[in-house]
Amino acid sequence: MSRRPLSVAVIGAGMAGRSHAAGYRSVNTVFGEGLPPVRLAAIADANEQLARDAARRYGFEKAVLSWEEVVEDPSIDAISIVVGNSLHRPIAEAAIAAGKHVLCEKPLAGSLEDARVMVAAEERSDVVTAVGYTYRRSPAIAAIRDHVHDRELGELSLFDGRYWCDYACDPRGPLTWRYRGGPGSGALGDIGAHVIDVGQLLCGPIVSVSGAVLSTQIPERPLPLGAVVGHDAAPVSDEMGEVENEDTAVFTARFGSGPSATFSVSRTAFGMPNGLAFDVYGLAGRASFDWHRPSEYLLDDRQPEARSRGARQVIVGPQMPYVAGGYPMEAPGVGGGNAEMFVYQCRAFLDQIVGTPDPLPPNATFADGLHTMQVIAAVVESARSDGAAVAVPTH
Repeated sequence: MSRRPLSVAVIGAGMAGRSHAAGYRSVNTVFGEGLPPVRLAAIADANEQLARDAARRYGFEKAVLSWEEVVEDPSIDAISIVVGNSLHRPIAEAAIAAGKHVLCEKPLAGSLEDARVMVAAEERSDVVTAVGYTYRRSPAIAAIRDHVHDRELGELSLFDGRYWCDYACDPRGPLTWRYRGGPGSGALGDIGAHVIDVGQLLCGPIVSVSGAVLSTQIPERPLPLGAVVGHDAAPVSDEMGEVENEDTAVFTARFGSGPSATFSVSRTAFGMPNGLAFDVYGLAGRASFDWHRPSEYLLDDRQPEARSRGARQVIVGPQMPYVAGGYPMEAPGVGGGNAEMFVYQCRAFLDQIVGTPDPLPPNATFADGLHTMQVIAAVVESARSDGAAVAVPTH
């Protein structure tokens, strides 16, 4: 294997961009020696202060003010795209055309049309392309996936998934790009994409949705007076602007493998800072997970004696995916944080690029990201049709 450094850059220096930057910094500390040295080349952001701070904190060589400068740099091999959804397509197209590998944050794009163009670019290229569904890298969720795929829960009957957050509860929170874009681009695109992906990771592709209801609790928000980072508060003006997308969404779904599902997502669920959770039921067992307790899950299955029946707490440890070789302290109950999942995601992306022996499972593809967006589009159509059933295309 070549020992030429693999040069990476991150486009976007907000909270998710910093998570990618920290992930790249740590990829050679996990899972053995498979990678060459990683050169931390550049952080790009139109906010110069933000870009410089991220470059300093995570050891990148420089901060630049435009994504074009990164794409045009022939020394950079791979990029993460971590900016507003509407910018994903032009950056990805340009990067792929320049021969760069691309890890794009979810949702894949700002529209279905853009997502389809990105998938077409993926199919034509010989570079690695991936979508950032970090919860796939949770040891607990990966362990539940193994229970499901090994049929330890029996034939699946129901998936109940929810992602409840409270970052939009304050009506004086500024009107940022997260509140633009029309139905489906709000809570569904921002956090719903994650729980939809988890459901499909466990149960397979969703083939139809129904019973959808979208609602907006705060229809107007004040315009910001300056740059806003992530979900941070910021100075705002007295001028108000319209919120164009949903704060809350609920819907039912059917997987092609047979089981049904219920989903609910909200960015106005007070007291839920990051409440991704789910239950998956089969005819012989169930498993439950809550991100607010990331180092454990509940498992209930058929025991030899009736007196031992009931849900039991399973503590995540080295027997689970990603713990052995992934945590500095390989012991039960000591990990499960968001930052580690970004490290594993970045490591899997670079593994794919260089062909690391015994690599981590690959990340989701652009085609996977398109399918999730097609699920979201079907939810929007169902809501517009008084909850009617809507089929989800297979591509």
